[in-house]
Amino acid sequence: VQLQASGGGLVQAGGSLRLTCTVSGGTFRIGTVGWFRQAPGKERDPIASIPWSGGIGHYVDSVKDRFTISRDNAKSTVYLQINSLKPEDTAVYYCAADLRRRVGITPSSAFAYWGQGTQVTVSS
Repeated sequence: VQLQASGGGLVQAGGSLRLTCTVSGGTFRIGTVGWFRQAPGKERDPIASIPWSGGIGHYVDSVKDRFTISRDNAKSTVYLQINSLKPEDTAVYYCAADLRRRVGITPSSAFAYWGQGTQVTVSS
């Protein structure tokens, strides 16, 4: 299973971005895809996750009003829509795949496959 995250960039506070996670290689094995972020000097934290085959997305409380996770199985893609960006959203954003179907937010240690990350920088 390979994942590639894209869509990051430099945006002003209040703007929006849509991050894309393209999944390939054995997608039939995937149970859950999650998005994580890591700010400089901080740990990699979960943001949202979604079952690969049906089911709704789950979010950490700090982002649920501004972030939306969705999937397009036909395109083997998971999206993360980020609205009302804040400077504290600045981080490298990663997507990851877990072979198990999970409900709720799952720590990074449970995910076996990772993309390379995409940088999001929000200016004030």
